[in-house]
Amino acid sequence: MNELAITINNLKKKYKDTVALESVSLDIRVGEMFGLIGPDGAGKTTLIRILTSLMDPDAGTCHLLDIPVHEHPEKIRKVIGYMPQRFSLYPDLTVNENIKFFSDLFKVPGKKRKQRTAELLEFSRLTPFVNRRAGKLSGGMKQKLALSCALIHTPRVLILDEPTTGVDPVSRREFWDILHELKKQGVTILLTTPYMDEAARCDRIALIHKGNILAMGTAIDVIKNFSGNVYAIVGPDLQGLSGWFKKKLRSDQVQILGDRVLLNLFSGVHTPIETLCREAENTGLKIDSYADAEPSLEDTFIALIAQKEETNDISDH
Repeated sequence: MNELAITINNLKKKYKDTVALESVSLDIRVGEMFGLIGPDGAGKTTLIRILTSLMDPDAGTCHLLDIPVHEHPEKIRKVIGYMPQRFSLYPDLTVNENIKFFSDLFKVPGKKRKQRTAELLEFSRLTPFVNRRAGKLSGGMKQKLALSCALIHTPRVLILDEPTTGVDPVSRREFWDILHELKKQGVTILLTTPYMDEAARCDRIALIHKGNILAMGTAIDVIKNFSGNVYAIVGPDLQGLSGWFKKKLRSDQVQILGDRVLLNLFSGVHTPIETLCREAENTGLKIDSYADAEPSLEDTFIALIAQKEETNDISDH
């Protein structure tokens, strides 16, 4: 049986009248890369803040490497590396000075500090920029410096809150290469992201929406939760087709991908694709063809959200 790095049981958190976490439970294994996936306001950051001892839950418990988080916050901070959404680098300090500051903060011994700094600069490919002020770095380089600062004390668990938001695609790919290298070294990684394409890079994921875990498992396992059909529609006016279907269905069920419009007709949609296409053509739009397409993680998430909202509407009445 795999050893657990993080155990979360029935966590609840409410801000006035807003439920941030309804009752969240999950386990993360040692050496696992686990992704918490969801839109803004889903509860991701609240869960991270509780887990890093920055906030107390209203109810429930969480343990990190068998340490009760809220009984021993000082122990927790020694074993985790935490990179919040807006990591506070010091723009007037150089790359090297920022790393030195965090070395002091985490009381990294002098001999180990020099070796660790050299390792992290090479690892993050920041060695050529060691004397550049942090404020003059690109967005991707700032994130790599922030990660290096979070790793300076060699944490066993790394917790990242939307680490690639606002970062260009090339830097995102480099950042993920670094994360996979850390995983090979045995570091447990918990990260949150709004990007579905990043989810497939994780060993397991949890889809969270309005403080509830909707599904959990590998990306392939989660997609098995999808019930319905996805269709690829081809025509000369993709914008026109997309606009019409968005008015007919939920806007999040329709997206243009390359040379086609993808329709997510999850199990709650009762109008057949043939009828929808005929109605679209009756408005003057032209459809060359439509065919079945494979559901994506995003399709699954949209369907699960719709089912949850439908269940809530029924219970409210």
